[in-house]
Amino acid sequence: MSSRTSPISQPITIRRAVARDAKRLTRLVRGSGAYAGQYAAAVAGYRVGPDYIEAHRAFVAVDGDERGGRVLGFYSLVLAPPELDLLFVADEAQGRGIGSLLVAHMQSEARAAGLDRVKVVSHVPAEDFYHRVGAVRTGTALANPPAVLWDRPEFEFRVSSE
Repeated sequence: MSSRTSPISQPITIRRAVARDAKRLTRLVRGSGAYAGQYAAAVAGYRVGPDYIEAHRAFVAVDGDERGGRVLGFYSLVLAPPELDLLFVADEAQGRGIGSLLVAHMQSEARAAGLDRVKVVSHVPAEDFYHRVGAVRTGTALANPPAVLWDRPEFEFRVSSE
């Protein structure tokens, strides 16, 4: 667990996700403005279940107290093969540096796990974000109908061994 201050001076805590977070994380994914319009079908039935949280390294960013704070965002790191599977920031929390904090935390977790690279298949509207936080474009994941109807940019984080 780590605690940092966001650009607007509210304390942000990043902690390991637990089973009781599942419904809040599912709502965050399904309600994401980044998946409005043509992308809505991709998350309409998506579920982040307690089983998913227990099987992966999932972490949440909360404001205020770690137990009672609002979930502002979360990510999930898969170790084998190394991939940032999910990264979401609540619409109302975007622009506050939460995504950057989550990426830095993910890189620290990846480093601790002995990883030197982490792949990301990005949502198209998130491409600029991944560039800004240091990911390197490595290719394109082709559409996979009916689940995903569009090509998506692939990135890689190169994890330094600080």
